[in-house]
Amino acid sequence: MTRGPTLAAHRLPSIPKPLDAFNAAPADEARALLLHCLRSLRWAHRLADHRPYPDLDSLLAAADEAAYDLSPTDLAQALAGETLPELPADAYSAAHMALSAARAAYEARFGHAFVIYLGDAPPDECLDRVLEAIRSRLANDPEEERVTAADELRRLARARLTASLRGAVPHPRSPIRCQFDHTR
Repeated sequence: MTRGPTLAAHRLPSIPKPLDAFNAAPADEARALLLHCLRSLRWAHRLADHRPYPDLDSLLAAADEAAYDLSPTDLAQALAGETLPELPADAYSAAHMALSAARAAYEARFGHAFVIYLGDAPPDECLDRVLEAIRSRLANDPEEERVTAADELRRLARARLTASLRGAVPHPRSPIRCQFDHTR
């Protein structure tokens, strides 16, 4: 029995990988994505201007380095773009009051929003971790807290950038989805 002609192999269209799309995007689009990860113009420009990145690890290393190099003014700009996630409406009122009071005390002491990376925290522990961290960090002197806040921002930016380039688009102000409505 003879067979008829074989069909040519069908090739699926090449779908650009998120990092390839980021590398090829116009500079203003790349900076816009980066600003959703960390609200520092200097950081976003630096990363966008040094494209292309061969892999995600290279981009993340560059992001870390750029975050470590933030000046006090750059850090203040980035912190101004951050807010602590809100509790869900059905959370008990004492939790709302405790978080609001702790946040107000922190902002009065340091002059900027409290930031914390919670990406590795189980959702049922987020509120406790935030309250514990705010209370603990209130004892920091301003310079020590600036260093801590900068490191938390770096960790947030890294996680947001990773999520964005893996196709999940995090809310720009989220601590990478360990918000109190945990969706990851």
